[in-house]
Amino acid sequence: MTESLAGKVAMVTGAGSPTGLGRAMTVALVRAGARVAMLDVNKDWLEQTANDVREIGGDDSVLTLVSDVSKAEQAQIAVDKVLTELGGLHILVNNAGISIRAMYSRSGPQINFWQVSHDDWDRVVAVNLNGPFYVAKAVVGHMIEQGWGRIIGITTSIDTMYRAGGSPYGPSKAGHEALIGAIAEELEGTGVTSNVLIPGGASDTNIIPADTGYERSALIRPEVMQAPIVWLASEASRHINGRRFIAYHWDENLPLEERLEKSGAPAAWPQLGKQVINPNSRHVVYPGQDGTCSGKSV
Repeated sequence: MTESLAGKVAMVTGAGSPTGLGRAMTVALVRAGARVAMLDVNKDWLEQTANDVREIGGDDSVLTLVSDVSKAEQAQIAVDKVLTELGGLHILVNNAGISIRAMYSRSGPQINFWQVSHDDWDRVVAVNLNGPFYVAKAVVGHMIEQGWGRIIGITTSIDTMYRAGGSPYGPSKAGHEALIGAIAEELEGTGVTSNVLIPGGASDTNIIPADTGYERSALIRPEVMQAPIVWLASEASRHINGRRFIAYHWDENLPLEERLEKSGAPAAWPQLGKQVINPNSRHVVYPGQDGTCSGKSV
């Protein structure tokens, strides 16, 4: 990782877990020179992880904020505090995420959507979808004003989005990715970019319950996120907007263009082609096999 983030301030949500993606990405951002505001609802985890990071980057390398990003007012307070105490904000990593199995620390049989309680559905969607919206909304005005910013959403593999027994985690992450796609289009030309980063499969974090049927040694290590998050947060990624990257396929040994090709794709699936019927022109747009579109007036 050769990109320098010196002088940059980042915010990472869900940064507290000692085994989480947020911790791994925070370490990488600090090593690259950024100061990082770490957000989490678990105060004990947050302080434990922050102390580990300070051993790497020094006492001033991180700011800890106990904050529930599923609450709009807490998201705004956190952003305001970062701007006041760290003097800026350039990079947002919307990483906070929960699942039903992680909430109750158990695996067990498949949970069909009709077995999900209303409270559990609301809580997961609040954190995984509402949270990224609230925090991005709170930071984007500052980023647009300074003409530079990075909004990076940590979603999930497409297979997981519609996997049987995966509600509401999968659908909430699909919503987050659709949000990233919309944000990217709206921010085009502002100097602020919006992209997606995912591990690429089941990862060895607390999202996977301790009693899982997976062999934990075979799970993807959180550190796989470190090199691509630094690159996406850097000046080098200024022309990258509306893309999703699979960290597992990010190969630092490849030239950049090959690396981007191997690990990247459009965010939010525009490669499926436009399929909407335009009511003004009565023009039907059909997606082609290769992602191109053809139209026919009717």
